[in-house]
Amino acid sequence: MLQSLVTGLVQGSIYAVVALGYTMVYGILLLINFAHGEILMVGAYASVLAFATLTWSGAVGSLGALPCLALSLLGAMAVSGLYGFTLEKTAYRPLRHAPALSPLISAIGMSILLQNFVRIYQGSAPVYFPARSEEIFGTGGLSLGGVVVPPLDLFIVLTSVALMAGLYAFVQRTRLGKAMRATSQDKTMAGLVGISVDRVISVTFVIGSVLAAVAGMLLALYTTQAKFDMGFMAGLKAFTAAVLGGIGNLRGAMLGGVLLGIAESVGIQVFGAEYREVYAFVVLLAVLILRPRGLMGERLAEKV
Repeated sequence: MLQSLVTGLVQGSIYAVVALGYTMVYGILLLINFAHGEILMVGAYASVLAFATLTWSGAVGSLGALPCLALSLLGAMAVSGLYGFTLEKTAYRPLRHAPALSPLISAIGMSILLQNFVRIYQGSAPVYFPARSEEIFGTGGLSLGGVVVPPLDLFIVLTSVALMAGLYAFVQRTRLGKAMRATSQDKTMAGLVGISVDRVISVTFVIGSVLAAVAGMLLALYTTQAKFDMGFMAGLKAFTAAVLGGIGNLRGAMLGGVLLGIAESVGIQVFGAEYREVYAFVVLLAVLILRPRGLMGERLAEKV
């Protein structure tokens, strides 16, 4: 059971990072960006291909695996950030004042477009990470109550925690973070006091996309591959995590991701792996019935 908890914590950390992107966009636009999972998939592909290019060029042998992994991550973050910026500008901004259903349909359409674009461009076969985790992080790990936590699992959890803490501090303490919170509460008043609402929304999409790129690389490392449809299920589970914690609430997204990962891992341990994709939706259904606003409450702006 302890091994299941550790596995769930690792998976939940990835879900939490992706869920932050959902909850940031929803907190400002009240929009569910269903193309967010595909941004994760693009980031996973970009990181795998970048690391493969560095491997074939001999940079991994000369610089080392970890520095090249960091370079690959930076490249993936840049690519996904550009995709997120373009997505907001072309698919969502023209529909900002349209009925609520229009941007939702646009989001689903962009999800299908990105998924099939990558399938046609890269093929439907998985692209495997060109190095094993042992070659990058070494062997060994942390012994915890008789369970050995591999270095990759530690890397995923520590990276996710650092990202979540950094994002929360950014939103709470920086000038741009305050502008994001003001825009979330009232876009009209934010504009009247000099905040560029369009700029804040674009930055929000870029930050969410950058986080998705990191999650995509972590998922590619964890599963050893990237595939054109990997963002669909990862996105749905991250959305479930955001709803579980309270969509629009950053701390809720973090908590929801971790709890969902643990629930899924324990479910596999108790009921078997053949229903592993069902457990997330059972949790979502239970939350919608028992506590529709999530464990920490949906973040709603107060109008006065």
